[in-house]
Amino acid sequence: MEDAESGRRERLQQAFRGHGTAYAELGRFFGARMGLHTTDAGALVEILSAQDRGAPLTQAALSQRVGLTPGATSSLLNRLEKAGHVARSRDSADRRVVTLRATDGVDTMVDDFFAPLLARIDAMMANHSPEALAHAERFLTDYVATMNGYLADLAAR
Repeated sequence: MEDAESGRRERLQQAFRGHGTAYAELGRFFGARMGLHTTDAGALVEILSAQDRGAPLTQAALSQRVGLTPGATSSLLNRLEKAGHVARSRDSADRRVVTLRATDGVDTMVDDFFAPLLARIDAMMANHSPEALAHAERFLTDYVATMNGYLADLAAR
């Protein structure tokens, strides 16, 4: 029984690595479609995701999210601003805080690119029971929390 479970865990790890590879490839295609470098496209997706969650990123937070130095992040943001994809704005509560927001129209470009994929994923999910999806959600949440805990440990060293 242990060998079967060990094999299952290894296959799951391979599946997650495959997901990471596919996700990175999507980022490359998305960037190419928008005429952006992969890093710039990834940063734009991070900015949009944070904005959608109602917690816009600061330049420092974006720098952490994309793994760039503050100077490199500033250059990246200058490119995105020049392309008309991002605007920096001062927080109304604390004028010292500058937040990043995607400009009008960027959401539409992102939606146009990802909508066909999301439709396929939705159709795939429809083949699984609500219980299976709930279990998968808990599993993935725990998995990501474990990875984030390890990343926090690495950053603290």
